[in-house]
Amino acid sequence: MKRILVTGAGGFIGSHLARHLVEEGFWVRGVDLKIPEFSKSDCQEFLVGDLGDPHTADRATSEIDEIYQLAADMGGAGYIFTGDHDAVVMHNSATINLNVLESARKSGVRRIFYSSSACIYPERNQMDPGNPDCSEASAYPAAPDSEYGWEKLFSERLYLAYARNFGIQVRIARFHNIFGPEGTWTGGREKAPAAICRKVAEADPGGEIDIWGDGEQTRSFLYIVDCIEGVRRLMDSEFAGPVNIGSEEMVTINFLAELVMQIAGKPLRVRHIRGPLGVRGRNSDNRLISEKLGWTPSLPLRAGLEATYRWIDQQVQLNRAPTMAGISED
Repeated sequence: MKRILVTGAGGFIGSHLARHLVEEGFWVRGVDLKIPEFSKSDCQEFLVGDLGDPHTADRATSEIDEIYQLAADMGGAGYIFTGDHDAVVMHNSATINLNVLESARKSGVRRIFYSSSACIYPERNQMDPGNPDCSEASAYPAAPDSEYGWEKLFSERLYLAYARNFGIQVRIARFHNIFGPEGTWTGGREKAPAAICRKVAEADPGGEIDIWGDGEQTRSFLYIVDCIEGVRRLMDSEFAGPVNIGSEEMVTINFLAELVMQIAGKPLRVRHIRGPLGVRGRNSDNRLISEKLGWTPSLPLRAGLEATYRWIDQQVQLNRAPTMAGISED
């Protein structure tokens, strides 16, 4: 039985991926700073530890055939684009990648998937919200919009260098806004779909929600099931990438909010406020992954949002329950 390591297996994408791999019949070891927050891990073995420690990385990669490297210090715009966490984000994520790669080399791991990000694309190509350029070839000359993006781009080159120098087979995907149930939905690191679902679920009928900026910035959002399918197809292929894994269904944030309100059956007012925004427009360009792997997303945005809103609404109600029942939260 193939032995697989999923790093970041306590997080949103990592926990879904680990579950999928176990269902496929693989033996899976997960490693993360924490166990999954919203469901029990399906991994046959789960190590709670910091991959910033080389000893943890050595232990995690021991007797492993393949690695899916999803561990990173990350979050939504409220975490990445304020500038307050730049040094921590770059240090933590770069250290994780340096340790995982070197431990994998020493352990004889032959194939590694690395989860990069659409944040590596130049800001200059994403100023027009109606016509962003996120084709894979547009990454250079490099000019990411955040230090998070710079670290991701550095790590892409790090993985490719290990592939050239040590014969490790590397597969690289650039994720575009992955969402779905069991993702972070509160606390400051949540991304736009989860944040808007939470705001709508928490709002009183006839109330209002806050949206950062004018809401006309554009993005595309890929449901988690399609993301996992794209990752697995890339890992099993002979194509190294990098490739985009995302949706081409580009919408404004205002439209995203209206769609969530429709799903909730709760018309609300929108108040536009100052806040971190990132680039003006971003959309996945799927021409290369379609050509090389025959992959395209299968689920429209609304269907994914319906499942995500139901789950987040349940979390909101569960968190309200003690207070509503008059029970102390202490």
